[in-house]
Amino acid sequence: MVIFSSILLNNVIPLFIVIGLGALLYRAFKLDIKTLSKISFYLMTPAVVFHLLYSTDISFLLFGQIMLFFCIFMLIQYGVLEIVIRLRGLQGGMKASLRNSVLFANSANYGLPINQLAFSGNPLSLSVQVVILVLQSFLPNTYGIYSVNSHKSSFRSMFRTIIGQPVIYAIPVALIMRGLHIPLPHFLATPVAYITDAFIGLALITLGVQLGSMKWSLPDGKIIDLTLSVTLRLLAGPAIAAGTLWMLGMDGLVAKALIVSSAVPTSLSSVLLAVEFDNEPEFSSQAVFFSTLLSTLTVTLTIWMLRI
Repeated sequence: MVIFSSILLNNVIPLFIVIGLGALLYRAFKLDIKTLSKISFYLMTPAVVFHLLYSTDISFLLFGQIMLFFCIFMLIQYGVLEIVIRLRGLQGGMKASLRNSVLFANSANYGLPINQLAFSGNPLSLSVQVVILVLQSFLPNTYGIYSVNSHKSSFRSMFRTIIGQPVIYAIPVALIMRGLHIPLPHFLATPVAYITDAFIGLALITLGVQLGSMKWSLPDGKIIDLTLSVTLRLLAGPAIAAGTLWMLGMDGLVAKALIVSSAVPTSLSSVLLAVEFDNEPEFSSQAVFFSTLLSTLTVTLTIWMLRI
């Protein structure tokens, strides 16, 4: 119990203090979530993804192992989601919202700091989280945009939107520059570092602003969907990850870091997509809120189980 309390106090509560400040700022000044979402989508996420991919020491073997895990893990999650969606008879934008609320984990503004706190900034566990962060950043800007627009927009329109996302260019540019050992000029490295340093704080504040501005009413049917979303994200996520790792024969620190990365709550990206494209924003906001709130217990429990 002492270990559990220590993890809760030192690893989880610090995040919620910053999130709470964001909610208070919204209550005081009515900050504009769409402006914050555009800053995140078009500036901060691409800069952070580029910086982490370019500067973090990741071997090709480790990168390949994490990629293999991620692909299998996501396919299993998607399969489970399709069963749930068919059983619930969901249609239109609600299908996309439920999928996004489960498939998109908060690997950046929650997963990155929780990884650093849980593993004391270990370079290997950080490398694992960086790869997961990059993959999770790529998904909302490609599949996520497709999923929330597929029932109401043409493929050409969706394709134009997707190719306008800077993060899909930041990933190959960082990998090419890293592979060819091309140095980043100082006049570019400095602003990228500034943005990266500001990312976690601003992202947590953005999450707090969205949670502070969301509407609390949902139809009865969507309360069931919300419960399913939170359960699949917080409980089924780490369970599926553990099963996938056992199947692949992976263990040690890398496996622990992957399990923690799969236990984090729903990504703010699901809300940003919902707000940006007007697709079930209330449901998406509440999925983020309740998964984030309940993760204080589930993430703490996950880290505690891995430690004992």
